Amino acid sequence: MSQALLELLQWAELPADAAARTVIEGADPVFGTRYRIADLGAASIAAAAIAADRLWTLRTGRRQAISVPARAAAVALRSNHYLKIDGSTPPRPTDKVTGFYPVRDGRWIYLHCNFPNLRDRNLGVLRAAANPAAVAAAVAQWDGIALEEAVAASGGCAAFVRSEDEWAATPQAAAVAAEPLLTIERIGDAPAEPLPPGDRPLSGLRALDLTRVLAGPTCARTLAEHGADVMRVSREGLPDSGLFDLDTGLGKLSTYIDLREPAGVEQLRALVRGADVFSQSYRPGSLDARGFSPQDLAQWRPGIVYVTLSAWGYSGPWRQRRGYDTVVQSANGLAWRGPDQRPAFLPVSAQDYIAGYLMAYGAMTALERRAREGGSWLVRISLAGTGHWLRRYGLLDPAAVAGLPADLPADELRNYLMESDSPVGRLTHLAPVARLSETPARWTRPAVPLGAHPPAWPA
Repeated sequence: MSQALLELLQWAELPADAAARTVIEGADPVFGTRYRIADLGAASIAAAAIAADRLWTLRTGRRQAISVPARAAAVALRSNHYLKIDGSTPPRPTDKVTGFYPVRDGRWIYLHCNFPNLRDRNLGVLRAAANPAAVAAAVAQWDGIALEEAVAASGGCAAFVRSEDEWAATPQAAAVAAEPLLTIERIGDAPAEPLPPGDRPLSGLRALDLTRVLAGPTCARTLAEHGADVMRVSREGLPDSGLFDLDTGLGKLSTYIDLREPAGVEQLRALVRGADVFSQSYRPGSLDARGFSPQDLAQWRPGIVYVTLSAWGYSGPWRQRRGYDTVVQSANGLAWRGPDQRPAFLPVSAQDYIAGYLMAYGAMTALERRAREGGSWLVRISLAGTGHWLRRYGLLDPAAVAGLPADLPADELRNYLMESDSPVGRLTHLAPVARLSETPARWTRPAVPLGAHPPAWPA
């Protein structure tokens, strides 16, 4: 058995024989990175499949055979790169001033400006116009850590690029290292809820997806591929990932709700009353003021499984900071390439996608506990915690990855792709990676643009 998969079973307090019929085919290296992305990606996808199979066993008494190809798992950690609409790749949602910039001493800082509100706050600190040359000139006047702190204080989003040793010396790294990778915690009493009738692991179960970008939407997409009814909730005008949201929108309904309005709060409350899973990726505590904290939901929807993702963890001085995979990679050493080299991201969004699969794993494990013993449950994970787990498995030998590409050959890649129709055209995208012998993972709803459905569960 994969050591990483065994560790994931231990985090969820599942027995090692839960993976007795699970096979991970292949191993690292796959791409030109020394991190063990295929091994940990495959373990995370396998863990989610095992959790789905345990729900199937609860329904039927039968266990399935599960297989996960490690090379397909590595590809899944860059899933959005393969999205095509009618054969064409949509433009990437990247702002022109997002990127790495040298600071006064020649070190680097990464500015995340892909959302207009973050771009404006970052530029406000720099007092610079929205063009790369002006930003570079302004950044060059700052010390890296001072600029990082100033941007954080403004509510913007940036990270000074550190080596792994430099990150390990920070208080936030110590806080992350002390936190569990994944927590599944009972937060309230509720009667046991038997699984509703159905022919798939999550048939009859409903999940609300209040997340953005990659990790949280990947969690909800995974629940959908095992049979859950999933409703993506966003707000009209809220910055998003454009057409790339179609990739993580496979299998989902999608609606707009404005939580700034009392009517929107009531709409979401009505959806929650009919839901089994509530998944959110706003900063810790952001939804509390509107009455959607884990404790609130456990009181007025007993039996809820509340899944939450943070960037930097749930303790430490950075716990309230904004962050995304690229920002965390910059801070924690994943993007570090040496003192005299320009930083570069991994060829995959490993923290994002692995965190997403682990969120789904935690959600389904909590649903099993609810069915067996009752209760309301809280599942927590962070991007920084996922990065800590990735780094803890060490680096491959440089010779093993020398010359490896950043993607699979086209002929091999075709084996992992599929096509489906959507309201915006014919989509090419990755198929589900985990292979289950009785309930093959699949999506029964097409990907749709955000806000395509009314804020109500279908009959």
